[in-house]
Amino acid sequence: MSSTTVATGAALRPRTTTATDSARVRWGRRFQHGGWFVAPFLLLYALFVVLPVVRGLYLSFTDANISGDHTRFVGLANYREALHDPLVWDALWHSVRFTLEVVPCIVVVALLMALIAHHVTHLKWLWRLCFFAPFLLPSAVVGNLWKWLLQPTNGMINHLLGLSTPWLTQKSTALLAVVIATLWWTVGFSFLLYLAALQNIPQHLYEAAELDGANAFQRMLHITVPNLRAITGLVLALQVLASLQVFDQAVVMYDFGPGPEESTRTFVQYTLEQGFTSYRVGYASAISFVLFVIVATVALARMWLLRHREETAR
Repeated sequence: MSSTTVATGAALRPRTTTATDSARVRWGRRFQHGGWFVAPFLLLYALFVVLPVVRGLYLSFTDANISGDHTRFVGLANYREALHDPLVWDALWHSVRFTLEVVPCIVVVALLMALIAHHVTHLKWLWRLCFFAPFLLPSAVVGNLWKWLLQPTNGMINHLLGLSTPWLTQKSTALLAVVIATLWWTVGFSFLLYLAALQNIPQHLYEAAELDGANAFQRMLHITVPNLRAITGLVLALQVLASLQVFDQAVVMYDFGPGPEESTRTFVQYTLEQGFTSYRVGYASAISFVLFVIVATVALARMWLLRHREETAR
């Protein structure tokens, strides 16, 4: 057999398809079917999210100011300064304390509200509207509204309770005022999640338990609570992530200041102060990435717990 025949046979022999080639073909087909629909979103996401994050990470290793002039690379100096800055730890503690106070309240109140809206027989739509409506308000409206309600002399809260507590001017109650306003404002979202979860619990479970002699509390403890475990985990995760980034309502309620004796200065607020008041953009970027690591850790821990629970249930 001549060399020409061998070469021709080799050329005509079909090439073996590898796993990489198959994956490339599948990805190409998927992109042809739906890729062009998500391409605009991916472009905007990269432009307004990915690039700013990369730019901020770069700035965190520099001494950049707000004008952008004379920027020098300083390595980890900003991060070392942040670890030894007492104001950073104070602001972080305020954010953590706010989270510890507001998140359990939101979970409990949202569940109670959902139970009420689920079991009422008349005007269900009105109950749901009243519970969810505050969540639709802008943060500036909420901050100014509660700043008026918590006034020590002519505020409605002190008038109804017969108190004269200086909520907004006293260090011991300043952060509590933000917690109360946030609870009223954001509990509607968690209420909606719980209400949807309650409607998905099979009714025959309650009927069977009632036939077996279980009272309302026992049905709540052994049927409702276990079936709401997944949605409770979701509510906890979402509220923790949001509470660690608290900023709007706290700033508006105290006229863009840190509150009495800086008792309501949160982590996000201190970051913005460093960037736009002290003009230290590099240092502010480093602080913001510290918060990013904390929030990412909480999110990854939630994902790990959810996956571990699913694997255990199999």
